[in-house]
Amino acid sequence: MAYKPKKPLLPGFGLSLGYTLVYLCLIVLIPLAAVFLRTMELDWQTFWHVVTTPRVVATYKLTFGASLIAALINMVFGLLTAWVLVRYPFPGKKILDALVDLPFALPTAVAGISLTAIYAPNGWIGHWLEPHGIKVAFTPLGVVVALTFIGLPFVVRTVQPVLEDFSAEAEEAAASLGANRWQTFYKIILPAIWPALLTGFSLAFARAVGEYGSVIFIAGNMPMISEITPLMIITKLEQYDYAGATAIAVVMLVISFLLLLLINFLQWWSSHRHGGQR
Repeated sequence: MAYKPKKPLLPGFGLSLGYTLVYLCLIVLIPLAAVFLRTMELDWQTFWHVVTTPRVVATYKLTFGASLIAALINMVFGLLTAWVLVRYPFPGKKILDALVDLPFALPTAVAGISLTAIYAPNGWIGHWLEPHGIKVAFTPLGVVVALTFIGLPFVVRTVQPVLEDFSAEAEEAAASLGANRWQTFYKIILPAIWPALLTGFSLAFARAVGEYGSVIFIAGNMPMISEITPLMIITKLEQYDYAGATAIAVVMLVISFLLLLLINFLQWWSSHRHGGQR
């Protein structure tokens, strides 16, 4: 009997691709196009003035700077958390594993209020830091803390499955050949998990850039000091300056897209580089 290939579970390529493109257009492309079209109501000189005022530029620096710092912190400690959850058995492991997902489920406003209550000058942790001149709440440091809190699960849940699939035999082989712990990690483990780690970093960074609810409570929202760009967009909308709000949104969209494009390129380059060395 001649072999008959099995029919694909989903519809053919053409139909599936059509549904995919229609869905992406409705959910992603059309809303983004509307933002650009609304911005076109402004001439170039007005657009440039809106997006480059000192107050708006200060929000760019805080939003992207704090997001980058928070993502880097989560990149390190998210890897450490995933390593502990995968490699070590200990009492309460399942509880700790479930707590990692708490920032996913917790409403952002609740997270912001909780962090403010903890790190305020009279809070549980804040009153210990205040005598040493360390102020967290209502400062840019508070923004970093909030963004680190909401971004941790992205790194942990991205790296954890890769570590679970990584065989410990490779580490044992490296140790038997005389490699120390650092060499084993740097030469064997890190190349294997680097694409996933970079993906987790990009997801944490993207979430942090657009975060609003958990930040506005702990930031204090002081112009030129602790005001984030999403809050500036909300302020413009409250003033019925829709064109100005979309202009700032377009700048955020373009910068975020370029940064994520760079991260994806680095991930692709790293994957091919390490893949070619094997």
